[in-house]
Amino acid sequence: MEKEQCSTQFRNTGDSSVRHRKTFRVSTPKSTDKNPNKDGHLTEDHSQQTNGSYSRKRSSTSDEPTNRTLLLLLVGLSFSTRFYKIKEPPHVCWDETHFGKMGSYYINRTFFFDVHPPLGKMLIGLAGYMSGYDGTFPFTKPGDKYEHHNYWGMRGLCAGLGSFLPIFAYLIVLELSHSNTAALIAAWLLIFDTGCITISQYILLDPILLFFIMAAVLSMVKFKQQKDRPFSAPWWFWIVFTGVNLAGALGVKFVGLFVILLVGLNTVSDLWRLLGDLDLSLVNSHHLLARVVALILLPVFLYVTIFAVHFVVLNKSGPGDGFFSSAFQSRLIGNNLHNASMPEYLAYGSTVTLKNLRIAGGYLHSHWHLYPEGVGAKQQQVTAYLHKDYNNLWLSEAPELVRHGDIIRLEHKESVTTRNLHSHLHEAPLTGKHFQVTGYGINHTGDSNDLWQVEVCGGRKGDPVKVLRSKVRFLHKANGCVLFSSGKTLPKWGWEQVEVTCSPYLKVTPSSQWNIEDHVNAKLPNISLSVLKPHFIEILIESHIVMIRGNSGLKPKDNEVNSKPWHWPINYQGLRFSGVNETEYRVYLLGNPVVWWLNLASLALYLILVAVASVAFQRGISVSHCFVLTRGGGLLFLGWLLHYVPFYTMGRVLYYHHYFPAMLFNSMLTGETKYIFVLHHLSIFHVSCVMFLFVSFYLFHPLTYGMTGPLAHEPSSSMAGLKWVESWEF
Repeated sequence: MEKEQCSTQFRNTGDSSVRHRKTFRVSTPKSTDKNPNKDGHLTEDHSQQTNGSYSRKRSSTSDEPTNRTLLLLLVGLSFSTRFYKIKEPPHVCWDETHFGKMGSYYINRTFFFDVHPPLGKMLIGLAGYMSGYDGTFPFTKPGDKYEHHNYWGMRGLCAGLGSFLPIFAYLIVLELSHSNTAALIAAWLLIFDTGCITISQYILLDPILLFFIMAAVLSMVKFKQQKDRPFSAPWWFWIVFTGVNLAGALGVKFVGLFVILLVGLNTVSDLWRLLGDLDLSLVNSHHLLARVVALILLPVFLYVTIFAVHFVVLNKSGPGDGFFSSAFQSRLIGNNLHNASMPEYLAYGSTVTLKNLRIAGGYLHSHWHLYPEGVGAKQQQVTAYLHKDYNNLWLSEAPELVRHGDIIRLEHKESVTTRNLHSHLHEAPLTGKHFQVTGYGINHTGDSNDLWQVEVCGGRKGDPVKVLRSKVRFLHKANGCVLFSSGKTLPKWGWEQVEVTCSPYLKVTPSSQWNIEDHVNAKLPNISLSVLKPHFIEILIESHIVMIRGNSGLKPKDNEVNSKPWHWPINYQGLRFSGVNETEYRVYLLGNPVVWWLNLASLALYLILVAVASVAFQRGISVSHCFVLTRGGGLLFLGWLLHYVPFYTMGRVLYYHHYFPAMLFNSMLTGETKYIFVLHHLSIFHVSCVMFLFVSFYLFHPLTYGMTGPLAHEPSSSMAGLKWVESWEF
């Protein structure tokens, strides 16, 4: 109905306000595109006249040889701008220290933790392995020289995938607008954007994520062009390829959820249209089933498969062990729990270690140092320690099994005076309204504040405590609080270990849950921990819980500059990739100002054009290009919104590079909007924009390809006079 409202005159509808509509064109100079109508796009009338023929619709675009020539030109420019000086600088830049290291972990099969799904790092590791990198470079910190290590393969993967972004943009806009002019504008903006080039040239997840996002959108648009050939081979190819790319996007970063939402909304719109087609009433269920299989079941299967490969490859103990449960760790070769044996159930007289279930919650720990004067009672410190240590051992007494509801006393095994785990009404060192936890008593004596009630989460009275698997809470009998790891780091007097408190808030959280990891009791029979290993679904769920908690825990550090979402569209501040002073090789992530500010203006222009078209339609005037404006432009504008607005709700630390998925949609929208508004011919405005684009790229390209020598504020610098915004830090 919307297409008919936009591109056809309403005849004999019975409504006098729309019976004789005028035609209103938004800037309609003569088109230079070789389209079958003089507006440069396929109208709904033309589509109806051809009875929905796909071949006729394809012929409405520019000649195929011209398309191929332009595409080859774009391929050459895109790849050359991304691969130029790909080995420079020959040292670690910015987050290469993380993702290059993670690629090494895959080559060495060493388990690690990251807040993102594994596909991007797996591809980086595979690229390194295939190009001869042996996984031995430590990636300790930015600035470390690569020396003889072969790093170009990992950078080359990212640059190669980043090179497809302008190509995908061209194809997407060409399908949506049927205009080479609009498609070329979008492609030029991305080819000569210094920010897109920079973010594609280093060992990062961003170019891999952007590749899958754009591939998913292209597949979706191509699939929509097959609507008149349902269940044909091309129809199946594009819908399946859409599902594959959705799995890829989500498998790199959770930001992929935004493009999944975009495709989902588009699919719902398609199904709603099909629901109104009475000729498809018998086949409509087949359309729904096909979309469920290709766009839901297939992506879920591929996404789960990514994690299955991840767990199989990373089978050795590594730096990620401590973020996961003890049961998870028992899978890893080299971990002290792998193929270990110990008593299955906790008993009085057992020596145990207690691991907190929050991320970086640590092991319950004590040492002979006392709390300093003025910090609660001057008693022995009890903390949480992130590493395995003899001071993590605790002892209980008597021969019976420990069960849900039992009252126990925990004694620190390594203390010279065997202090008891103790709490009282003194305030905790760092966390307000929580109570202090200390080591108290001497040689098996103490008081009532040493007593704790065992609670097995999800258990009933009398249930035993199982090593590795049971989630246990310890409720202080006297004060009614629960043993708690706050996650806060104590000052130097606490050896910068994690604060342990007794929380009066009894809600069940990972911070108040513990599990038994090590267990020694000579009076009980041992079992192999292999029988307690979690199955695949358990470790898959646990991995996602840990990743989600890790993401939510990424808060800005003290004195750390936290980028704001409103900074991004206006190109307010970039990001330093490498170097600070004039003797260092400096790379600075900053978008081409002409590209980004033109994109910003296009957002406003698009909204104005939509408002004008809406008013014109309400007044009984049919608007030229309304279909391209509302359908093509609307899809791209929605993509921009979905990839930008959610960041305003996020509490985690944010960076400038988070805007690049939205920037891609913005650039494609600029291509369509400028074409509709003024770029039907080579106007002065058109020539000026192209000239400014090239000049701006030439002026700012040292930020992308690197520079040494004087800084920007010095007259002899290559960037002298180009600090147009005070917040730019190059």
